[in-house]
Amino acid sequence: MCSGAVLPNMLRFAYPLILSNMLQLAFHAADVIVVGRFAGDEALAAVGSTGNVVALLINFFIGLSIGANVLVSRYYGAKQDGELRETVHTSIYLSLISGAVLTVLGLCLSKPMLRLIKVPEEILDSAALYLGIYFLGMTANMVCNFGSAILRAVGDTKRPMYYLTLAGVVNVTLNLLFVIVFKMDVAGVALATVVSQCISALMILRCLMKEQGAIRLDWKLLKIEPDRLRQLISIGLPASIESILLTISNFFVQTMLNGFGSTAVAAEAAGANIDDFIHIAMDAFYQAVLSFTSQNMGANRRDRINKVMFTGLGCAMTVGLVLSSVVICFGEFFMGLYTTSEDVIQMGLNRMQIMTRNCVLGGMQLVVIGALRGMGRSVLPAVVSVLGYCGVRVCHMVIASQIEQLNTLRTLYITYPTVWGFIFVVGFICYWREKRRLNF
Repeated sequence: MCSGAVLPNMLRFAYPLILSNMLQLAFHAADVIVVGRFAGDEALAAVGSTGNVVALLINFFIGLSIGANVLVSRYYGAKQDGELRETVHTSIYLSLISGAVLTVLGLCLSKPMLRLIKVPEEILDSAALYLGIYFLGMTANMVCNFGSAILRAVGDTKRPMYYLTLAGVVNVTLNLLFVIVFKMDVAGVALATVVSQCISALMILRCLMKEQGAIRLDWKLLKIEPDRLRQLISIGLPASIESILLTISNFFVQTMLNGFGSTAVAAEAAGANIDDFIHIAMDAFYQAVLSFTSQNMGANRRDRINKVMFTGLGCAMTVGLVLSSVVICFGEFFMGLYTTSEDVIQMGLNRMQIMTRNCVLGGMQLVVIGALRGMGRSVLPAVVSVLGYCGVRVCHMVIASQIEQLNTLRTLYITYPTVWGFIFVVGFICYWREKRRLNF
Protein backbone atom coordinates (compact mmCIF):
# COMPACT_ATOMS: atom_id res chain seq x y z
CA MET A 1 0.00 0.00 0.00
CA CYS A 2 2.96 2.31 0.58
CA SER A 3 4.91 1.79 -2.66
CA GLY A 4 4.35 1.23 -6.36
CA ALA A 5 1.59 2.48 -8.64
CA VAL A 6 -1.62 3.21 -6.72
CA LEU A 7 -4.21 2.00 -9.26
CA PRO A 8 -3.02 -1.60 -9.79
CA ASN A 9 -2.32 -2.01 -6.07
CA MET A 10 -5.77 -0.68 -5.19
CA LEU A 11 -7.46 -2.94 -7.73
CA ARG A 12 -5.58 -5.97 -6.34
CA PHE A 13 -6.80 -4.99 -2.87
CA ALA A 14 -10.35 -4.20 -3.96
CA TYR A 15 -11.32 -7.00 -6.32
CA PRO A 16 -11.39 -9.78 -3.68
CA LEU A 17 -13.28 -7.38 -1.44
CA ILE A 18 -15.81 -6.66 -4.20
CA LEU A 19 -16.24 -10.37 -4.85
CA SER A 20 -16.62 -11.21 -1.17
CA ASN A 21 -19.09 -8.35 -0.65
CA MET A 22 -21.03 -9.43 -3.73
CA LEU A 23 -21.11 -13.01 -2.46
CA GLN A 24 -22.30 -11.84 0.93
CA LEU A 25 -25.10 -9.88 -0.68
CA ALA A 26 -25.91 -12.74 -3.04
CA PHE A 27 -26.37 -15.01 -0.06
CA HIS A 28 -28.50 -12.38 1.68
CA ALA A 29 -30.44 -11.97 -1.56
CA ALA A 30 -31.00 -15.72 -1.48
CA ASP A 31 -32.66 -15.22 1.91
CA VAL A 32 -34.95 -12.56 0.49
CA ILE A 33 -35.65 -14.44 -2.76
CA VAL A 34 -36.47 -17.71 -1.00
CA VAL A 35 -38.80 -15.90 1.40
CA GLY A 36 -40.47 -13.84 -1.33
CA ARG A 37 -40.92 -16.73 -3.75
CA PHE A 38 -41.83 -19.51 -1.34
CA ALA A 39 -43.28 -17.78 1.74
CA GLY A 40 -45.12 -14.83 0.16
CA ASP A 41 -45.00 -11.03 0.06
CA GLU A 42 -45.89 -10.62 3.75
CA ALA A 43 -42.91 -12.73 4.78
CA LEU A 44 -40.74 -10.72 2.37
CA ALA A 45 -41.97 -7.48 3.94
CA ALA A 46 -41.36 -8.89 7.45
CA VAL A 47 -37.71 -9.60 6.69
CA GLY A 48 -37.29 -6.28 4.87
CA SER A 49 -38.77 -4.26 7.75
CA THR A 50 -36.10 -5.42 10.22
CA GLY A 51 -33.08 -3.77 8.61
CA ASN A 52 -33.13 -0.51 10.55
CA VAL A 53 -33.68 -2.26 13.89
CA VAL A 54 -30.65 -4.46 13.27
CA ALA A 55 -28.60 -1.46 12.11
CA LEU A 56 -29.49 0.66 15.15
CA LEU A 57 -28.37 -2.03 17.57
CA ILE A 58 -25.17 -3.19 15.86
CA ASN A 59 -23.83 -0.02 14.21
CA PHE A 60 -22.19 1.27 17.39
CA PHE A 61 -19.83 -1.70 17.43
CA ILE A 62 -19.43 -1.74 13.64
CA GLY A 63 -18.13 1.82 14.00
CA LEU A 64 -15.56 0.61 16.53
CA SER A 65 -14.36 -1.97 14.00
CA ILE A 66 -13.46 0.99 11.74
CA GLY A 67 -11.23 2.18 14.57
CA ALA A 68 -9.59 -1.27 14.65
CA ASN A 69 -8.96 -1.08 10.89
CA VAL A 70 -7.34 2.35 11.10
CA LEU A 71 -5.14 1.46 14.08
CA VAL A 72 -3.96 -1.87 12.65
CA SER A 73 -3.18 -0.19 9.31
CA ARG A 74 -1.23 2.58 11.00
CA TYR A 75 0.85 0.32 13.23
CA TYR A 76 1.44 -2.15 10.42
CA GLY A 77 2.66 0.64 8.13
CA ALA A 78 4.88 2.05 10.89
CA LYS A 79 6.17 -1.48 11.78
CA GLN A 80 5.27 -1.01 15.46
CA ASP A 81 4.76 -4.67 16.34
CA GLY A 82 4.05 -4.26 20.06
CA GLU A 83 1.22 -1.78 19.53
CA LEU A 84 -0.08 -3.84 16.59
CA ARG A 85 -0.26 -7.01 18.70
CA GLU A 86 -2.12 -5.19 21.47
CA THR A 87 -4.59 -3.71 18.99
CA VAL A 88 -5.39 -7.12 17.48
CA HIS A 89 -6.08 -8.77 20.84
CA THR A 90 -8.04 -5.81 22.20
CA SER A 91 -10.19 -5.79 19.05
CA ILE A 92 -11.04 -9.51 19.20
CA TYR A 93 -11.79 -9.32 22.92
CA LEU A 94 -14.06 -6.36 22.29
CA SER A 95 -15.86 -8.27 19.52
CA LEU A 96 -16.71 -11.10 21.95
CA ILE A 97 -18.03 -8.71 24.59
CA SER A 98 -20.03 -6.64 22.09
CA GLY A 99 -21.63 -9.77 20.59
CA ALA A 100 -22.92 -10.89 23.99
CA VAL A 101 -24.27 -7.41 24.76
CA LEU A 102 -26.03 -7.20 21.39
CA THR A 103 -27.71 -10.57 21.85
CA VAL A 104 -29.30 -9.40 25.11
CA LEU A 105 -30.30 -6.02 23.69
CA GLY A 106 -31.74 -7.58 20.54
CA LEU A 107 -33.86 -10.09 22.39
CA CYS A 108 -35.23 -7.43 24.74
CA LEU A 109 -35.78 -4.49 22.37
CA SER A 110 -36.66 -5.92 18.95
CA LYS A 111 -40.45 -6.00 19.22
CA PRO A 112 -40.81 -2.59 20.96
CA MET A 113 -38.64 -1.02 18.27
CA LEU A 114 -40.69 -2.64 15.49
CA ARG A 115 -43.81 -1.14 17.05
CA LEU A 116 -42.08 2.23 17.34
CA ILE A 117 -41.49 2.41 13.59
CA LYS A 118 -45.09 1.31 12.94
CA VAL A 119 -44.38 -1.98 11.21
CA PRO A 120 -47.74 -3.14 9.75
CA GLU A 121 -49.58 -5.36 12.24
CA GLU A 122 -49.94 -8.22 9.77
CA ILE A 123 -46.15 -8.70 9.59
CA LEU A 124 -45.17 -7.65 13.13
CA ASP A 125 -45.01 -11.13 14.71
CA SER A 126 -43.01 -12.55 11.80
CA ALA A 127 -40.54 -9.66 11.90
CA ALA A 128 -40.09 -10.08 15.67
CA LEU A 129 -39.50 -13.82 15.27
CA TYR A 130 -36.87 -13.20 12.60
CA LEU A 131 -35.01 -10.71 14.80
CA GLY A 132 -35.20 -12.94 17.88
CA ILE A 133 -33.34 -15.72 16.07
CA TYR A 134 -31.03 -13.40 14.14
CA PHE A 135 -29.64 -11.78 17.30
CA LEU A 136 -28.58 -15.16 18.70
CA GLY A 137 -25.73 -15.00 16.19
CA MET A 138 -24.41 -11.58 17.21
CA THR A 139 -21.15 -12.81 18.74
CA ALA A 140 -20.25 -14.53 15.47
CA ASN A 141 -21.32 -11.41 13.56
CA MET A 142 -19.02 -9.16 15.60
CA VAL A 143 -16.06 -11.56 15.33
CA CYS A 144 -16.52 -11.55 11.55
CA ASN A 145 -16.57 -7.75 11.41
CA PHE A 146 -13.58 -7.12 13.68
CA GLY A 147 -11.57 -10.06 12.32
CA SER A 148 -12.17 -9.03 8.71
CA ALA A 149 -11.21 -5.43 9.57
CA ILE A 150 -7.86 -6.67 10.92
CA LEU A 151 -7.14 -8.74 7.82
CA ARG A 152 -8.14 -5.92 5.45
CA ALA A 153 -5.91 -3.52 7.34
CA VAL A 154 -2.81 -5.56 6.44
CA GLY A 155 -3.91 -5.99 2.82
CA ASP A 156 -5.46 -9.47 3.04
CA THR A 157 -8.84 -9.41 1.30
CA LYS A 158 -8.65 -12.86 -0.34
CA ARG A 159 -9.02 -15.19 2.63
CA PRO A 160 -12.13 -13.47 4.01
CA MET A 161 -13.61 -13.96 0.53
CA TYR A 162 -12.90 -17.70 0.64
CA TYR A 163 -14.41 -18.07 4.11
CA LEU A 164 -17.47 -16.08 3.12
CA THR A 165 -17.98 -18.23 0.05
CA LEU A 166 -18.06 -21.43 2.06
CA ALA A 167 -20.33 -19.94 4.73
CA GLY A 168 -22.61 -18.53 2.02
CA VAL A 169 -23.03 -21.90 0.32
CA VAL A 170 -24.10 -23.31 3.68
CA ASN A 171 -26.50 -20.38 4.12
CA VAL A 172 -28.22 -20.91 0.76
CA THR A 173 -28.45 -24.67 1.27
CA LEU A 174 -30.02 -24.27 4.70
CA ASN A 175 -32.39 -21.58 3.36
CA LEU A 176 -33.77 -23.97 0.81
CA LEU A 177 -33.96 -26.79 3.35
CA PHE A 178 -35.60 -24.80 6.16
CA VAL A 179 -38.03 -22.72 4.07
CA ILE A 180 -39.04 -25.06 1.24
CA VAL A 181 -38.76 -28.48 2.91
CA PHE A 182 -39.46 -27.70 6.58
CA LYS A 183 -41.80 -24.71 5.89
CA MET A 184 -40.10 -22.57 8.56
CA ASP A 185 -40.57 -19.27 6.63
CA VAL A 186 -38.79 -16.31 8.28
CA ALA A 187 -37.52 -18.47 11.16
CA GLY A 188 -35.73 -20.73 8.70
CA VAL A 189 -34.04 -17.79 6.98
CA ALA A 190 -32.84 -16.35 10.30
CA LEU A 191 -31.55 -19.72 11.52
CA ALA A 192 -29.63 -20.31 8.28
CA THR A 193 -28.01 -16.87 8.65
CA VAL A 194 -26.92 -17.58 12.23
CA VAL A 195 -25.35 -20.94 11.31
CA SER A 196 -23.45 -19.45 8.35
CA GLN A 197 -22.15 -16.55 10.47
CA CYS A 198 -20.83 -18.98 13.08
CA ILE A 199 -18.97 -20.90 10.38
CA SER A 200 -17.44 -17.70 8.98
CA ALA A 201 -16.40 -16.49 12.45
CA LEU A 202 -14.69 -19.79 13.29
CA MET A 203 -12.73 -19.70 10.04
CA ILE A 204 -11.58 -16.10 10.62
CA LEU A 205 -10.44 -16.93 14.16
CA ARG A 206 -8.55 -19.97 12.89
CA CYS A 207 -6.92 -17.79 10.22
CA LEU A 208 -5.71 -15.25 12.81
CA MET A 209 -4.41 -18.04 15.05
CA LYS A 210 -2.35 -19.44 12.14
CA GLU A 211 -0.88 -16.05 11.20
CA GLN A 212 2.77 -15.17 11.65
CA GLY A 213 4.04 -11.99 13.26
CA ALA A 214 2.27 -9.34 15.28
CA ILE A 215 -1.27 -9.97 13.99
CA ARG A 216 -1.23 -13.61 15.16
CA LEU A 217 -4.05 -14.30 17.63
CA ASP A 218 -2.93 -15.92 20.89
CA TRP A 219 -5.76 -16.69 23.30
CA LYS A 220 -3.38 -16.27 26.25
CA LEU A 221 -2.84 -12.64 25.26
CA LEU A 222 -6.53 -11.91 24.78
CA LYS A 223 -7.40 -8.94 26.96
CA ILE A 224 -8.29 -5.26 26.81
CA GLU A 225 -5.23 -3.01 26.67
CA PRO A 226 -6.45 0.35 28.04
CA ASP A 227 -4.24 2.50 25.80
CA ARG A 228 -5.27 0.65 22.64
CA LEU A 229 -8.92 0.70 23.67
CA ARG A 230 -8.79 4.47 24.20
CA GLN A 231 -7.24 4.94 20.75
CA LEU A 232 -9.72 2.57 19.14
CA ILE A 233 -12.64 4.38 20.75
CA SER A 234 -11.28 7.83 19.88
CA ILE A 235 -11.18 6.83 16.20
CA GLY A 236 -14.22 4.56 16.07
CA LEU A 237 -16.63 6.33 18.43
CA PRO A 238 -17.44 9.23 16.08
CA ALA A 239 -18.17 6.66 13.34
CA SER A 240 -20.34 4.73 15.82
CA ILE A 241 -22.33 7.80 16.81
CA GLU A 242 -22.63 8.75 13.15
CA SER A 243 -24.03 5.29 12.32
CA ILE A 244 -26.52 5.41 15.17
CA LEU A 245 -27.79 8.87 14.22
CA LEU A 246 -27.93 7.80 10.58
CA THR A 247 -30.05 4.81 11.53
CA ILE A 248 -32.34 6.97 13.65
CA SER A 249 -32.87 9.15 10.59
CA ASN A 250 -33.63 5.95 8.66
CA PHE A 251 -36.41 5.30 11.17
CA PHE A 252 -38.14 8.44 9.91
CA VAL A 253 -37.88 7.08 6.37
CA GLN A 254 -38.99 3.58 7.42
CA THR A 255 -41.95 4.98 9.36
CA MET A 256 -43.05 7.00 6.32
CA LEU A 257 -42.58 3.94 4.11
CA ASN A 258 -44.59 1.71 6.45
CA GLY A 259 -47.47 4.15 6.09
CA PHE A 260 -47.78 3.16 2.43
CA GLY A 261 -48.54 -0.48 3.35
CA SER A 262 -46.87 -3.88 3.11
CA THR A 263 -46.68 -3.75 -0.71
CA ALA A 264 -44.44 -0.67 -0.54
CA VAL A 265 -42.37 -2.30 2.22
CA ALA A 266 -41.91 -5.44 0.09
CA ALA A 267 -40.92 -3.35 -2.96
CA GLU A 268 -38.39 -1.44 -0.85
CA ALA A 269 -36.97 -4.70 0.55
CA ALA A 270 -36.41 -6.09 -2.95
CA GLY A 271 -35.25 -2.81 -4.51
CA ALA A 272 -32.84 -2.01 -1.68
CA ASN A 273 -31.41 -5.51 -1.90
CA ILE A 274 -30.70 -5.01 -5.60
CA ASP A 275 -29.14 -1.56 -5.05
CA ASP A 276 -26.98 -2.98 -2.27
CA PHE A 277 -24.97 -4.85 -4.92
CA ILE A 278 -23.97 -1.49 -6.38
CA HIS A 279 -23.26 0.16 -3.05
CA ILE A 280 -21.23 -2.76 -1.72
CA ALA A 281 -19.04 -2.79 -4.85
CA MET A 282 -18.32 0.91 -4.39
CA ASP A 283 -17.80 0.32 -0.66
CA ALA A 284 -14.74 -1.81 -1.54
CA PHE A 285 -13.02 1.40 -2.66
CA TYR A 286 -14.05 3.13 0.56
CA GLN A 287 -12.31 0.30 2.42
CA ALA A 288 -9.32 0.55 0.07
CA VAL A 289 -8.94 4.31 0.52
CA LEU A 290 -9.33 3.97 4.30
CA SER A 291 -6.63 1.27 4.58
CA PHE A 292 -4.24 2.78 2.00
CA THR A 293 -4.46 6.22 3.58
CA SER A 294 -3.95 4.87 7.10
CA GLN A 295 -0.89 2.82 6.13
CA ASN A 296 0.68 5.71 4.22
CA MET A 297 0.09 8.03 7.17
CA GLY A 298 1.80 5.48 9.43
CA ALA A 299 4.72 5.13 6.99
CA ASN A 300 4.93 8.94 6.60
CA ARG A 301 4.21 8.71 2.85
CA ARG A 302 1.81 11.63 2.71
CA ASP A 303 2.81 12.34 -0.88
CA ARG A 304 0.73 9.29 -1.94
CA ILE A 305 -2.50 10.19 -0.14
CA ASN A 306 -3.88 12.51 -2.83
CA LYS A 307 -3.31 9.83 -5.47
CA VAL A 308 -5.05 7.28 -3.26
CA MET A 309 -8.13 9.46 -2.81
CA PHE A 310 -8.58 10.37 -6.47
CA THR A 311 -7.84 6.85 -7.66
CA GLY A 312 -10.45 5.47 -5.26
CA LEU A 313 -12.94 8.13 -6.36
CA GLY A 314 -12.47 7.28 -10.05
CA CYS A 315 -12.81 3.54 -9.41
CA ALA A 316 -15.96 3.97 -7.32
CA MET A 317 -17.57 6.19 -9.95
CA THR A 318 -16.76 3.77 -12.78
CA VAL A 319 -18.10 0.75 -10.92
CA GLY A 320 -21.21 2.63 -9.78
CA LEU A 321 -22.10 3.90 -13.25
CA VAL A 322 -21.62 0.51 -14.91
CA LEU A 323 -23.59 -1.49 -12.35
CA SER A 324 -26.45 1.01 -12.03
CA SER A 325 -26.85 1.02 -15.83
CA VAL A 326 -27.08 -2.78 -15.86
CA VAL A 327 -29.67 -2.80 -13.07
CA ILE A 328 -31.86 -0.19 -14.77
CA CYS A 329 -31.70 -1.99 -18.14
CA PHE A 330 -32.77 -5.30 -16.61
CA GLY A 331 -34.83 -3.92 -13.73
CA GLU A 332 -37.97 -5.96 -14.36
CA PHE A 333 -35.97 -9.19 -14.52
CA PHE A 334 -34.17 -8.45 -11.24
CA MET A 335 -37.40 -7.50 -9.45
CA GLY A 336 -39.02 -10.66 -10.80
CA LEU A 337 -36.42 -12.74 -8.96
CA TYR A 338 -37.82 -11.54 -5.64
CA THR A 339 -41.56 -11.62 -6.19
CA THR A 340 -44.31 -12.56 -8.61
CA SER A 341 -46.54 -9.66 -7.52
CA GLU A 342 -47.02 -7.13 -10.33
CA ASP A 343 -47.74 -4.34 -7.84
CA VAL A 344 -44.49 -4.98 -5.96
CA ILE A 345 -42.50 -5.16 -9.22
CA GLN A 346 -43.93 -1.87 -10.50
CA MET A 347 -43.21 -0.08 -7.23
CA GLY A 348 -39.67 -1.42 -7.34
CA LEU A 349 -39.17 -0.17 -10.91
CA ASN A 350 -40.40 3.30 -9.92
CA ARG A 351 -37.88 3.29 -7.08
CA MET A 352 -35.04 2.38 -9.47
CA GLN A 353 -35.69 5.41 -11.66
CA ILE A 354 -34.70 7.70 -8.80
CA MET A 355 -32.44 5.83 -6.39
CA THR A 356 -30.58 3.37 -8.64
CA ARG A 357 -29.86 6.05 -11.25
CA ASN A 358 -28.09 8.11 -8.59
CA CYS A 359 -26.26 5.34 -6.71
CA VAL A 360 -22.90 6.66 -7.92
CA LEU A 361 -23.28 9.66 -5.58
CA GLY A 362 -23.38 7.23 -2.65
CA GLY A 363 -20.03 5.77 -3.69
CA MET A 364 -18.42 9.17 -4.17
CA GLN A 365 -19.35 10.34 -0.69
CA LEU A 366 -18.07 7.07 0.81
CA VAL A 367 -14.60 7.51 -0.71
CA VAL A 368 -14.21 11.06 0.57
CA ILE A 369 -15.30 10.00 4.06
CA GLY A 370 -12.82 7.09 3.91
CA ALA A 371 -9.96 9.42 3.03
CA LEU A 372 -10.73 11.71 5.97
CA ARG A 373 -10.92 8.78 8.39
CA GLY A 374 -7.69 7.31 7.07
CA MET A 375 -5.98 10.64 7.72
CA GLY A 376 -6.98 10.30 11.37
CA ARG A 377 -9.85 12.78 11.25
CA SER A 378 -12.55 10.77 12.96
CA VAL A 379 -14.88 13.54 14.16
CA LEU A 380 -15.00 15.67 11.00
CA PRO A 381 -16.42 13.00 8.62
CA ALA A 382 -18.92 11.98 11.28
CA VAL A 383 -20.16 15.56 11.58
CA VAL A 384 -20.47 15.88 7.80
CA SER A 385 -22.45 12.63 7.54
CA VAL A 386 -24.72 13.53 10.44
CA LEU A 387 -25.45 16.93 8.89
CA GLY A 388 -26.48 15.17 5.72
CA TYR A 389 -28.48 12.25 7.07
CA CYS A 390 -29.94 13.85 10.18
CA GLY A 391 -30.09 17.45 9.05
CA VAL A 392 -30.89 17.57 5.35
CA ARG A 393 -32.84 14.30 5.24
CA VAL A 394 -34.94 14.76 8.39
CA CYS A 395 -35.81 18.35 7.48
CA HIS A 396 -36.83 17.13 4.05
CA MET A 397 -39.03 14.42 5.55
CA VAL A 398 -40.64 16.68 8.14
CA ILE A 399 -41.54 19.26 5.50
CA ALA A 400 -42.89 16.56 3.17
CA SER A 401 -45.04 15.02 5.91
CA GLN A 402 -46.77 18.38 6.45
CA ILE A 403 -47.61 18.96 2.78
CA GLU A 404 -50.05 16.48 1.27
CA GLN A 405 -48.75 16.84 -2.29
CA LEU A 406 -45.21 15.99 -1.15
CA ASN A 407 -46.12 13.09 1.13
CA THR A 408 -45.36 10.48 -1.54
CA LEU A 409 -43.00 7.58 -2.20
CA ARG A 410 -41.23 9.71 -4.80
CA THR A 411 -40.37 12.31 -2.16
CA LEU A 412 -39.04 9.57 0.09
CA TYR A 413 -36.78 8.22 -2.66
CA ILE A 414 -35.45 11.67 -3.61
CA THR A 415 -34.06 12.18 -0.10
CA TYR A 416 -31.29 9.62 -0.69
CA PRO A 417 -29.45 11.14 -3.70
CA THR A 418 -29.97 14.59 -2.19
CA VAL A 419 -28.13 13.55 0.98
CA TRP A 420 -25.37 11.68 -0.92
CA GLY A 421 -24.65 14.74 -3.03
CA PHE A 422 -24.58 17.03 0.01
CA ILE A 423 -22.12 14.79 1.91
CA PHE A 424 -19.82 14.46 -1.10
CA VAL A 425 -19.59 18.20 -1.71
CA VAL A 426 -19.06 19.16 1.94
CA GLY A 427 -16.75 16.18 2.54
CA PHE A 428 -14.60 17.06 -0.48
CA ILE A 429 -14.22 20.64 0.77
CA CYS A 430 -13.15 19.28 4.18
CA TYR A 431 -10.67 16.89 2.53
CA TRP A 432 -9.11 19.71 0.53
CA ARG A 433 -8.74 21.89 3.61
CA GLU A 434 -7.20 18.99 5.56
CA LYS A 435 -4.82 18.32 2.67
CA ARG A 436 -3.62 21.92 2.77
CA ARG A 437 -3.27 21.78 6.56
CA LEU A 438 -1.03 18.69 6.34
CA ASN A 439 0.85 20.29 3.43
CA PHE A 440 0.84 17.51 0.84
